[in-house]
Amino acid sequence: MAREEGRRGGLDGQAVLLVAGLADLAVSTVGSALGTVRQLLRRSDAAELAAEAERDLMARGRLVLDRYAAVPPAHLEILARHALARRAADDA
Repeated sequence: MAREEGRRGGLDGQAVLLVAGLADLAVSTVGSALGTVRQLLRRSDAAELAAEAERDLMARGRLVLDRYAAVPPAHLEILARHALARRAADDA
């Protein structure tokens, strides 16, 4: 788990999050995205909106990676944790 979090850090991790967010956005809202882009080009606060869009895309990318790239915990590790919890409960 710590290795995955380290992998997502830095510029490479941000690039992966942005690409995953863009892919999710493209699949789910292609039509509305085009209308939004047209509206963005007409606005005077486009820089602020672009920064907000970048944050949104990174959040989407994080969600996509968490949804599809999450590795379930190992079965033996779960059993070992249960055994340690039982042992701790018995000692208390």
